[in-house]
Amino acid sequence: MTTPSASLAERVAAIDQRIAAAAREAGRSPDEITRIVVTKFHPASLINELYALGVRDVGENRAQEVLEKVTEVGQTPDLRWHFVGQLQTNKARAVRRVASVIHSLDREKLAVALDAADEEPRDVLIQVNLTDDPGRGGVAPERLLALAEHAAGCRGLRVRGVMAVAPLGEEPAAAFERLAGHAETVRRVVPDATWISAGMTGDFEAAIRAGATHLRIGTAITGPRPVRG
Repeated sequence: MTTPSASLAERVAAIDQRIAAAAREAGRSPDEITRIVVTKFHPASLINELYALGVRDVGENRAQEVLEKVTEVGQTPDLRWHFVGQLQTNKARAVRRVASVIHSLDREKLAVALDAADEEPRDVLIQVNLTDDPGRGGVAPERLLALAEHAAGCRGLRVRGVMAVAPLGEEPAAAFERLAGHAETVRRVVPDATWISAGMTGDFEAAIRAGATHLRIGTAITGPRPVRG
């Protein structure tokens, strides 16, 4: 287990060891899994430290924050920015320009805002709402097929798979099993949409058992988030 006093390098190594162990227990190769370090509220300097440790995938969930950090970090070879938060349509094109992958496509209006047929297609994941609360992020499961069909028809988007957050108060394993079923729905439209973005600091091992290919790890690596006023 990692502790607050462990160094950044030790925390990265400890999480990677747990990912590898969980993958092997599930009969999978650790190479199938992309570990994304979510750096919400942390300074851009932390991303430089992570990069020096070999981290190449970082995540942000606020549009303004990712835009500012991309500018601060500058041109960094092979660093991939993942946008993992809810996205307003008026910020869609700006985020599209800097993010390698957008994990939170949840409505047709956003697909239209993200689409740019004259540019290289952008990788997107369709976020699915695994709760009964329509106010939570993600498309309702009954609307998933229609959204997948719409997004697949956007020349500027490349549908890679699905994303979800395990609901509070529910066993993550059960939620992630449902997500795996929703991933099959998307593959009816896009057969090679094999990515499943699921699992965070508290539940990533359950996500790996359910087939997750992308993990969004925050505080277990970065430490507690700075308090914002």
